[in-house]
Amino acid sequence: MAHRIITQIALVGTRVIGRAFVEAWRQAQATQKYAKATAAAGTNTTLKAHAGLTLDEACRILNVKPPQNGVIDETMLMGRFKKLFDVNEPRKGGSFYLQSKVLRARERIESEVREVGEKARRAEELEKGWKPKVYK
Repeated sequence: MAHRIITQIALVGTRVIGRAFVEAWRQAQATQKYAKATAAAGTNTTLKAHAGLTLDEACRILNVKPPQNGVIDETMLMGRFKKLFDVNEPRKGGSFYLQSKVLRARERIESEVREVGEKARRAEELEKGWKPKVYK
C-alpha cells in the first residue's frame, strides 16, 4: 500500500514539474519573440524611470503635441507640467500616483527630445569630421 502512495506522489510531482517547465519554456519563447520584434522595429528597450510609458501616452497626460523633429515648445511643456504637478499635490488633496505619472510623462518627453538632439549632434559631427582642439 505504501508503494502505491509513493508512486502516485512521484507521478503527480513529475507531472506538476513538467507542466511548470513547459509553461516556463513558452514564456521564454514569447519573451524572445517580443525582444526580436522590438529590436527589428528599432524600439529602445532599455529600462528607465519612465519604462512602460510611450511618447503618445506622455503627450496625452500633459496635453501637449508630440515633439516634431526633436523640438517641442519647452514653455508650454513646463507650464502644463507645473500646473498638473501642483494640482495633484498630495498635501492639497491630490493623488501621489497622478503626480508621479505627470513627472514620468515630462521625463519621457524630455528624454525623447534629448535623444533626437544627441543623434542630430552626432550626425553633424560625423558630417563635419572630428577636429580636436590642440593647444600649444
